[in-house]
Formats: sequence, C-alpha cells, structure tokens
Amino acid sequence: MLKTAANLANLGTETAFDVLARAARLDAARRADGRSPVINLGIGQPDFPTPDHVVEAAVKALRDGHHGYTPAQGVPALREAVAADLHARHGVEVDPGRVVVVPGGKPTMFFAMLMFGEPGAEILYPDPGFPIYRSAIEFTGAKAVPIPLREENAFAFSASDVIERMTERTRLVIVNSPANPTGGVTPPEEMDKLAEALAERPDVAVLSDEIYSTMLYDGREHRSILQYPELAGQAIMLDGWSKRYAMTGWRLGYAVWPEALVERAVRLCVNDHSCVNAPTQYAGIAALEGPQDAAEAMVQAFDERRRVTVDRLNALPGVRCVEPGGAFYAFPNIEGTGLESRGLQDRLLEEAGVAAIAGPSFGLFGEGYLRISYANSTQNIEEAMDRMAALLS
Repeated sequence: MLKTAANLANLGTETAFDVLARAARLDAARRADGRSPVINLGIGQPDFPTPDHVVEAAVKALRDGHHGYTPAQGVPALREAVAADLHARHGVEVDPGRVVVVPGGKPTMFFAMLMFGEPGAEILYPDPGFPIYRSAIEFTGAKAVPIPLREENAFAFSASDVIERMTERTRLVIVNSPANPTGGVTPPEEMDKLAEALAERPDVAVLSDEIYSTMLYDGREHRSILQYPELAGQAIMLDGWSKRYAMTGWRLGYAVWPEALVERAVRLCVNDHSCVNAPTQYAGIAALEGPQDAAEAMVQAFDERRRVTVDRLNALPGVRCVEPGGAFYAFPNIEGTGLESRGLQDRLLEEAGVAAIAGPSFGLFGEGYLRISYANSTQNIEEAMDRMAALLS
C-alpha cells in the first residue's frame, strides 16, 4: 500500500464545495421526479456574470497572441493597475514591485503559512472564519490559535481578543473584514488598536484578507492594513477579482507583500504555478481600469437581498440573525430550533431542497449557526425562506 506524507492528514477542506456537489446531485434527482429545483444559498459566488468589457479584454488578449508564459509576479501593466486602484480606494502609495499576482486568493494564504508556519510556531486566525486558514496552518505543523468572533459583537473581531492571544511563539496574525462566513465588519478603531499592538511586535506578520472590501453596507468604512505605514514591513494584504467583479472561475488574485518578502513570494510562485494565465491578467486590467457600474450595481443588489434575507431569517421559528455589515453572507443563530447545525444543514438540503452551510464548517465556534449566502436572486431567497419556514414549523 502507498504511504503518503503524514502532514497531508492535517489538511481540511472547504465544505461549501462538498455541499455544492451534493446539491447538484439532489437537484438532478428532484428535477427528474418533477419536483422544484434545489435553491443554493451555500456557495460564496456572485450570481452575476463577469462584465462584458472584461470578457472582451480576455478575448482580445487571446486574439492578440498572448498565449505564452508571463512573468511569475504578474504582467507589469496589471501590477501597475492594482497599485493605481489601491491608491484610488485607500489613498495609499503602493510600489507595483510589491504586488504579486496569483491564481485566486488561496495561494497567498498558503504562501504566508509556508513562510511563517512550522512546528513550534503559532498562527492566529478568525473563528468562525474561512476554513482554509486553519487547514493551511495545521498543514505546516504550526499551532492554529482561534480568535473568537462573537454574535454579540456583530462578528467583528476585537483587537483585545487578538492581543491577549499573542505569545512569544506567535509568527502570524490573520484578519478578515468584511468577513466570511459572518459578514462581520471590523470598526476602524479596532484596526487602529491592533495596528498599534502589532507595531510593537515587529517579529509578527499580519495577513489581512480584504477580498470583500468593496462590499460594505449602511455607510460602513473599510480600513485596509496598507493604511498603516508603521506595518509596512509586516503586512501582507490579500485581494482579488473573484467577488468584486464576479470572476470566481477566472482564478485571479493578488497580494501586496512587505518588500523583504517579495522575492520569497515570487519564488513560491515559480515553484507552485509558474505564472497566472495571460488572458486572465489582461481581463484583470480591464476590470480595474474600465467602468465600475456593473460592480457597483452588484453591491446594491446584494444590499437589497441582505435586508430581505435578515428580515426573513428573523421571522423563522427558533432563528435569530444579526445584520451583516459586508460581504454577501448572513450567519443566523439556529440554537432555538433545537437542532445541531449539521443536522439542520442536511435536513434543509434533503427535505426542503435548500443548500446552506453548517457553522462548524467554519470553525470551533460555529456550532449553533448556519451560513446563508444571499448571492442569489430575491425570488429564490424568498422561496428558500418559505421552504425553511415550512420545515422548521
């Protein structure tokens, strides 16, 4: 029998993809039986198409002959467009030489864990949080230390909770705002407090996952880690195109690295994926430099769906839901139903034809919750809530 490396057993998974596959199989069976289709409120993917001008830019790149390898760090024009966009959104000056383009958001996470994670090291991560954080930390042999995100705090992280968990073994702190799976948004004053503490620990890096930074509601403000010059030697900022421009399948993301780590990040790119495919990078330029009306309309639609989703969840028996401040997720508390999260997840899918994700898929503190994605039409959300109400009552 083949013997694989022991650390592979430490890798977790992203349950949303498992539920997506189960939902697809069940949907096919329901349609074959003449029943209504499955409504997917589980997957974190905009239900909008990529803007036309972005698609055309990729087609043009192919027709113009961009078929070969590109620089491992990303084509210069794209890195310059990223720097210009960050200046416009956050008022910061970013050297394009610090931008490293990668296929999606996960490579940056893994690269950061590989740089700072090893046996004896500790890495702090948000919980409930994106499951790949903990998975990648444990893969390296480092100790994963959860930062609890609490319902009573609208799932925004508390700088004090981070600071009190830092030890002499802490090598990396991960923050995510707006957050997946909760939709929590961290107030600027908490970021200020955290930045002050990290500046006193120059031996600790911080990875700020800002992939949902353009999806904010009710006038909330996003404070980027790049807005703290005192952390320039410690801060890694992750962002990309997947959510903002409905480009999940294009696999295009980037990070801004401290200058001293750029060469290491590029070396990891060379070893891992060589480079990002050429036409996608030209599509990324068009997305950043072209009209933003489609992206803005998408956020407005999410805001409207957010209100419907929260109102309907709070009307369900045994359910309560704090209002998410960003992203396109709600994280309702389902303790009042008397059901465990995974049990309710499975019954919703199998009996009601509604796909949602159990809270424990996102961490130790996720029990008693579900993740609901409102990246679906209002009509489908209303129908899904009707089905949930029928099941729970």
